[in-house]
Amino acid sequence: MANDNTPGVNLSKVTLSKATPTITLTKPGDQQGVMRVNLNWSSGPKGFFRRSKAVDLDLGCLYELSNGAKGVVQAVGDNFGKLNSEPYIQLDSDDRSGAAAGGENMHINLARPELFRRILIFAFIYEGVPNWAAADGVVTLFPTSGPQIEVRLDSPVSGARSCAIALLQNQGTGITVQREVNYINGSQRAIDEAYRWGMEWHSACK
Repeated sequence: MANDNTPGVNLSKVTLSKATPTITLTKPGDQQGVMRVNLNWSSGPKGFFRRSKAVDLDLGCLYELSNGAKGVVQAVGDNFGKLNSEPYIQLDSDDRSGAAAGGENMHINLARPELFRRILIFAFIYEGVPNWAAADGVVTLFPTSGPQIEVRLDSPVSGARSCAIALLQNQGTGITVQREVNYINGSQRAIDEAYRWGMEWHSACK
């Protein structure tokens, strides 16, 4: 894994920022295993505002495979995906225990990176007031080789329901990871429209 643009001095973790938003995840010919994607956040308000309802985030992604197949992996609509067949992405069962259980995890099978064209990792607020500042979320990618890749959900936008976090793209020279942290007023359909994914949404999945 190339980390020529790695910010900071911690070689075991790369934090993507506005100044350094992109890193190479795989090069052509690389063989990796299953990469875990973890979303973690602060489970609830503290101090004077403790009586407010805790924020519950959901992790998901839009995907497009190299064969043109498109879809969504998310708990809504029970679209948990599959790891060893299309879409080669699987979300852990959603038990609503949230940050208390270490957040939420999604797994991407990178044994054949060429099968992917692009993956957009996102989070949305399932319950609670859309307060991203209070959630203080962070997404960490754990590839099977190379440093961890961290994207903090900073620069929050009050009232936004969703956040596009990171975009993985395969443009023929390997897979890159690009920081997005793009807060969107709307559901998964709004994320789709913002990134021109071209999905067809059913009422149970949007």
